[in-house]
Amino acid sequence: MTEHAVQLTALRRRYGSTTAGVTALDGVSLALPRGSFTAVMGPSGSGKSTLLQCAAGLDRPDSGSVRIGGTELTGLSERRLTLLRRERIGFVFQAFNLLPALTAEQNVALPLRLAGRRPSRARVREALRQVGLGERGGHRPGELSGGQQQRVALARALITRPEVLFGDEPTGALDSTTGREVLTLLRGMVDGEGQTVVMVTHDPVAASYADRVVFLVDGRVHGELAGADAESIAARMAGLEGGGGRGAQVRSDGDSLDGESLEGASC
Repeated sequence: MTEHAVQLTALRRRYGSTTAGVTALDGVSLALPRGSFTAVMGPSGSGKSTLLQCAAGLDRPDSGSVRIGGTELTGLSERRLTLLRRERIGFVFQAFNLLPALTAEQNVALPLRLAGRRPSRARVREALRQVGLGERGGHRPGELSGGQQQRVALARALITRPEVLFGDEPTGALDSTTGREVLTLLRGMVDGEGQTVVMVTHDPVAASYADRVVFLVDGRVHGELAGADAESIAARMAGLEGGGGRGAQVRSDGDSLDGESLEGASC
């Protein structure tokens, strides 16, 4: 088993025509260790959502390599890619995407039922207990708060015991207190259970829960911070949004391609 849960090598993705198109990813390479929590940040249009979609097998890059564990995604058929996403990858989005007519237990069980498997009630209840909703399994989404609905969505993502959990602004629709509760859950899953989490966010507070924050600008990696607090992350983002990150591309090891250390650069 490889030490990396996700490996991205020289990813390129362009949308539209040659003349009027947009390059969303421009040679991105990243290696994300198992049992780690990575946040991806960048200015609007930096390519962070495209990066997440390509890494999770929701979109195909034009070139480059995507590996989940030891499996190369880029050459898989649509059927095999669908099976891989269903069995080895979990997703949590800003929109909870729960079916309103189903109870929390039924929503959580849905991925396994769609895969033709009959989940035990004990397994479903355990997934809900894992996110602090062991007593709310019989409630429908309309009877739950926003934070509780996101917890149900998280339990649904975890029911298949995925190798990697991908989150696209998972706390974006929540208030700050509820968002912190969800982030604390994610952090606990990484620390206590070895779950691998990759999260796109615009929020420095959310990113501060991660082990590592990777920054994108114009579809390229422009450095990272490890173990940083929200203030440091916000300062780095302010520099990128003000144009301070444009110019020298930075590899994911933190060294700029022109030899200047990222950590020594001003924000």
